[in-house]
Amino acid sequence: MLKRMRASDTGKLQTYLESRTEEIDSDIIVRVSAILQDVKTRRDDAVREYTQQFDGILLDSMCVEPSDIEAAAAKADPFFVESMKKAKANIEYYHNAQKQNGYLLQKELGIYLGQRVLPLDSVGIYVPGGRAQYPSSVLMNAIPARIAGVKRIVMITPPAKDGSLHPNIAAAAQIAGVDEIYKVGGAQGIAALAYGTQSIAPVDKIVGPGNVYVAAAKKLVFGKVDIDMIAGPSEILVIADADAPAKSVAADLLSQAEHDPMASAILVTTSEQLVDAVELELRKQSALLPKQEIVEQSLQAYGTAILCESMEECLDVSNAVAPEHLELMVKQPMDYLGKVRHAGSVFLGYHTCESVGDYFGGCNHVLPTSGTARFSSALGVDSFIKKSSYLHYSEEALQTYGDHIIEMAEQEELQAHANAVKVRLKS
Repeated sequence: MLKRMRASDTGKLQTYLESRTEEIDSDIIVRVSAILQDVKTRRDDAVREYTQQFDGILLDSMCVEPSDIEAAAAKADPFFVESMKKAKANIEYYHNAQKQNGYLLQKELGIYLGQRVLPLDSVGIYVPGGRAQYPSSVLMNAIPARIAGVKRIVMITPPAKDGSLHPNIAAAAQIAGVDEIYKVGGAQGIAALAYGTQSIAPVDKIVGPGNVYVAAAKKLVFGKVDIDMIAGPSEILVIADADAPAKSVAADLLSQAEHDPMASAILVTTSEQLVDAVELELRKQSALLPKQEIVEQSLQAYGTAILCESMEECLDVSNAVAPEHLELMVKQPMDYLGKVRHAGSVFLGYHTCESVGDYFGGCNHVLPTSGTARFSSALGVDSFIKKSSYLHYSEEALQTYGDHIIEMAEQEELQAHANAVKVRLKS
């Protein structure tokens, strides 16, 4: 079920890594671009028409009224609501530590300069609809935005066939502090958030997962608004020592494989016996899963076991992959954490399965995929702030340093820049 290779076989490993990259088809880009332009021009009318075309429902109003949110949320299972409230507390506890303060620096001659940390004014959260519903993503996207100080948090989600809002999504929105909800999805929803319509005021940033059309739309509106990332298929890499429980390793690999046929599940270990045991567990456990077909497609295409000579080599492989989720299923995980350079989030020990982080632990589950953990970070409070600098020069300071500024401007042949200083100098 798992392809096997050795870390020393760099050719195969590189081919595997490159096979994870999925470009958005050019035909989809063309279609989505047309939808964006149409919504930009015809606004609400275009959004309603695309909602009818793609979701099979003609809406009188896209806005979900507070009373309707309340009614939908009341239908959610009470224990599930309690679980989300506990998860919220954990998410807040973790993300509160990320808050930043501005600073003021004092220098000579009345010079001072500094930086302000400012929240974005408004954020749009995309929440997938249809058969899939991800209330945990509502928490993970909205709570850091609220902690950052964002004043307006908007959620869009495709409507059900009867025009209703899923109870779990409604409850999550209430718990997370979402201000507005609109029943619209797809590329037309992203366009509405970016450009605004009569019903939906535009936002400054769009976050949240979606299908390939949503991903294409986010890519195309970037620049008009900010976005979180263009997420690729989900992935997990498990570094396991010889004592790691095969049942747990297999379960964790399957937890990502069930996402998508393109998801990748990688086991990196020094123990061939463990690989054999995990293979048996994968077959047993996958046979019992409702999404067995997706799991088997994923493992067949991207499931891999990589054998290494040492734990150091295991870590080298992991750093080359830069996985979205990294599990250190070893006896002393903190001994190795400092050697992890590239990973979206790291899960330590035999008992910290990635599912804990997805739902409850407090760390964010919106993570960089497809190797982008080499240069990008998990969603967090930083994702919802901007930084603005300020500077003050006294008259004495400008008289003292003006010649230096003039020299630098004139060397770049920007005489007007130089003159802005000259007119202020006494000599």
